[in-house]
Amino acid sequence: MTATAPAPSPARAARATAHLPRLVLVLAALLASLFTAASPASAHAALTASDPKDGAVVATAPAQVTLSFSEQVAMGDDSIRVMDPQGKRVDTGELRDMCSGSTVRYGTALHSGLPNGTYTVAWQAVSADSHPVSGAFTFSVGAPSATSVSLPDRQAGGGPVGVVYDIARYAAYAGFTVLVGGAAFILLCWRRGSAERPLQKLVVGGWVTLTAATLAMLVLRTPYTGSGKFADVFDLDGLQAVLETKTGASFVSRLLLLGAAALFIAVLFGAYARRQKTSAAEAVEGTGAEETGAEAAEEAKKETSDLAFGLAIGGTVVAGGIAATWALAEHASTGIQPAIAMPVDILHLLAVAAWLGGLVALLVALHKVPDIEREAVQRFSKVAFISVLVLAVTGVYQSWRQLGSWSALTDTSYGRLLIIKVSLVAVLVAIAYLSRKWTGRLGEVRSTEGAEAGATEEEPAEVLAGDGVSRETSAGVSRETPTGSGSGAADADPRRAAQLERQRAAREKAREKQVRDADPGRAGLRRSVLAEAGVAVVLLAVTTVLTSTEPGRAAQLETNRSAAGPAVPNRAIKITLPFDTGGQNGKGTVRLELDPGRVGANTLHLWADGEDGKPLDLPEIKIAFTLPAKEIGPLPVAPDRDAPGHWSASGVQLPLAGEWRIDVTVRTSDIDQTTVQKNVKIG
Repeated sequence: MTATAPAPSPARAARATAHLPRLVLVLAALLASLFTAASPASAHAALTASDPKDGAVVATAPAQVTLSFSEQVAMGDDSIRVMDPQGKRVDTGELRDMCSGSTVRYGTALHSGLPNGTYTVAWQAVSADSHPVSGAFTFSVGAPSATSVSLPDRQAGGGPVGVVYDIARYAAYAGFTVLVGGAAFILLCWRRGSAERPLQKLVVGGWVTLTAATLAMLVLRTPYTGSGKFADVFDLDGLQAVLETKTGASFVSRLLLLGAAALFIAVLFGAYARRQKTSAAEAVEGTGAEETGAEAAEEAKKETSDLAFGLAIGGTVVAGGIAATWALAEHASTGIQPAIAMPVDILHLLAVAAWLGGLVALLVALHKVPDIEREAVQRFSKVAFISVLVLAVTGVYQSWRQLGSWSALTDTSYGRLLIIKVSLVAVLVAIAYLSRKWTGRLGEVRSTEGAEAGATEEEPAEVLAGDGVSRETSAGVSRETPTGSGSGAADADPRRAAQLERQRAAREKAREKQVRDADPGRAGLRRSVLAEAGVAVVLLAVTTVLTSTEPGRAAQLETNRSAAGPAVPNRAIKITLPFDTGGQNGKGTVRLELDPGRVGANTLHLWADGEDGKPLDLPEIKIAFTLPAKEIGPLPVAPDRDAPGHWSASGVQLPLAGEWRIDVTVRTSDIDQTTVQKNVKIG
């Protein structure tokens, strides 16, 4: 005989079901925290070249330092700083805009007469999609030297300020989704829900969250893109500078649109909700039975429909405007085809809000409102289906635009996150299919009057005169009402009156729950929608991380540039090498110049100087080029003597890009000879 485990009691099952929403929210918060910690805001503009390049050793001090980027960036006069070995700034502090066509290049001039040594370049900018980017590198004049300047280890947009800013970004997306999706659910699926307090709290909560998050990001923008110190939120000059940027303008525009959204909410939950209540009351009382009443009811219905149409138009405009504040300041406004990408991004955001925000509104209605109609759920099912279609079309376009190739799906963080997002959407669609099946089984909810009438016929009453309270039992629900002198005693005793009020509230809540749980189809739908909401929260977290991850197209471009070797200066390569053959007059230096310093044909010049700085006429000099990474070389070069201490060679062929080793063999006598070498980057 097989032992069977006892079935859980209904009370225990009810308690477990009641705790499910909290568990889902806690799990979602933990996942969101995990994503935030694991994915700091990535810089979307990459440094593609610099002059001088990182680690370069130049013969003479350059007149300026220039930086090239993969996309547009915003920089100020203090964005590029150049410091000498003692940490003193040697740049003029004036930013030079050298952009032309698709080339994004900025520079700063250096003071003249800089001595030999190692110099540090620290730079910071804001990418065109609003994310900060920073970095540092060194170059040397003459020869490397010790330096007291340490390279910054803090990434722009990191630290505690970055964590708080990222939390505000998550909150802003969540608030937008709930605000727009909740309002759309009411107007498109369940207009009577405008008079329900739980849905009103949900939509107003979304508005408050989005407003607070936008204000937080606005005041945190200065420390987020700059010093990383919370004290800079009080920097009024910094705030003014933020307001002049594209991101600052989007925040201000969003706040203004949220003011319009507040007016929309006031009308939706004010005049419109009152008309819905009036229509419902008239339908119950049957006031429309008479001819005059029918005309009045028809007129009231027309006015309500006109108001609903106006709210739908105004709400769509406001919601589209708020979505545009993201499209104008982030990914969609940069890269290829921005004129197409921005409208597509707005549609994508609105579809996400209508689906996921409407899902949250449906979940709240199923848990808090006892008599939501089956037609409302069916209408939301149609809205969700249309939203999924819009998401599919716009998502495919966005993926193509941001990835650029199939390999970026697996080779970049953006592509891997996109795979996770698509998988979550597939899971969500599968659960939504189950919800549609439960919707078909959803029964018509009994009217409150019918439930009360049935309870009156069946429930026995037991009057206990000892405490002046009548206790009635109906379907396991205990109800107490004051009777006779007991009522007067309750009126005289405030504590007793408060107790009776609490009992009455508990009784009403129990009756509402009884009505909600009377339909098994409703219970099943509530569970499936709860599962949808849990997956939707995780999906929203992944989507938010995706917006702060470097697009696959840009990441692959940066990887390809790195694989080809660091960028080289856009001028001839010049190196200086000291030598000592060990014999008489065996010390000196050779100066070599390779022009243009690129793959293909180059012209080579070499000068030899003695210890006194005068030209040194050597009996023999040899030069060889070797590319160890590709096992090419040595490729010998025999330069021609042009003048005492000066040799040259034309047509020096370097077949591949990479790090080449230049060997210079110097002979100062019949027996005194040495070879000196230097590695250089050839692009």
